[in-house]
Amino acid sequence: MIKVTGGGRTVGAVWRHLRYIDRRGELELETDDGERLRLKGAEKALLEDWGLALQEREDKAVYTGLPGRKPAKLVHNLMFSMPKGTPPHKLLAAVRHFAQETFALQHRYAMVLHTDQDHPHVHLVLKAVSELGTRLNIRKDTLRQWRRDFAGALRAQGVAANATERAVRGVSRTHQKDGIYRAMRRGQSTRFEERVQSVAGELRSGRVDSGDGKEKLLATRRDVERGWYSVSALLSRDGDLDLASQVRQFTKEMQPAYVDREWIAAEFMRRLRAPTLQQPRAR
Repeated sequence: MIKVTGGGRTVGAVWRHLRYIDRRGELELETDDGERLRLKGAEKALLEDWGLALQEREDKAVYTGLPGRKPAKLVHNLMFSMPKGTPPHKLLAAVRHFAQETFALQHRYAMVLHTDQDHPHVHLVLKAVSELGTRLNIRKDTLRQWRRDFAGALRAQGVAANATERAVRGVSRTHQKDGIYRAMRRGQSTRFEERVQSVAGELRSGRVDSGDGKEKLLATRRDVERGWYSVSALLSRDGDLDLASQVRQFTKEMQPAYVDREWIAAEFMRRLRAPTLQQPRAR
């Protein structure tokens, strides 16, 4: 997985993020020019080397007098993650190769390996403006290509990996942004609470509005199903009947093609149907 986790718009924000990912100098920062930094104060030296203070001043000047417009990001914060059991040194080597092939001599970057959770992951801080003054805008197509390239770098390290589109895996539920997701888990997301209340009202009226994206989602699902059934047919013709059967079964068991509001409604109904625990009788 490659995920954009945010990006600092001020030198102070970038410095705090670097301090977080290198655990205040306890973990090794690896830079685009091959330096290994593991000392307190390395973050500030890195920011000075990147010239972010000048970039911040220039960005503020551009957006002065434009109400509501925020300065552009100075950096993009990326995270490269693999499941539990992936050798951390191979993950780091794959990220290093990917970064060198994708950003070297263009965008400055620094990265840190984290192994304090079940799944190893690498945080990479990428300077948004290249050495030639070109700003990097990360789009969906950009991430798709990066994921394919990253999967190739992992396979070169002997790690089984493939960049499969979410729709091809039969997954329609979108990932919430980190901040909203954490707030939802704590029950503190007013935005999510408003959506739940809205869906609950629609359920009481007997119909949930799936919105404009439903038709596109259904069309994508039909294309995906046709693709998988074609794969199954090819496998059958080649005599691999067991794998062909598994592909057909996988296709039948894919998650429903729901938009987010429908997922909320389904979860709402599931909780309503869940049996309540009986309270112990008072003696």
